[in-house]
Amino acid sequence: MKNDLTERREDEGLSQGELAEALGVTRQTINAIERNRYNPSLELAFKLADHFDCSIEEIFEPNQDE
Repeated sequence: MKNDLTERREDEGLSQGELAEALGVTRQTINAIERNRYNPSLELAFKLADHFDCSIEEIFEPNQDE
């Protein structure tokens, strides 16, 4: 699943650790999502969307070949 989490995080001037702390997850979780190695739970996807004041679909885009 593609995402633009890195760009959104950097636009807010946040480190991976700062975003992780705000969401109650580890920095490694944020890193894995940004590198497309981990798809977040629905709960975490909603937390991310709420944090960035957007919809889940604005952050995440499913790969067409999956």
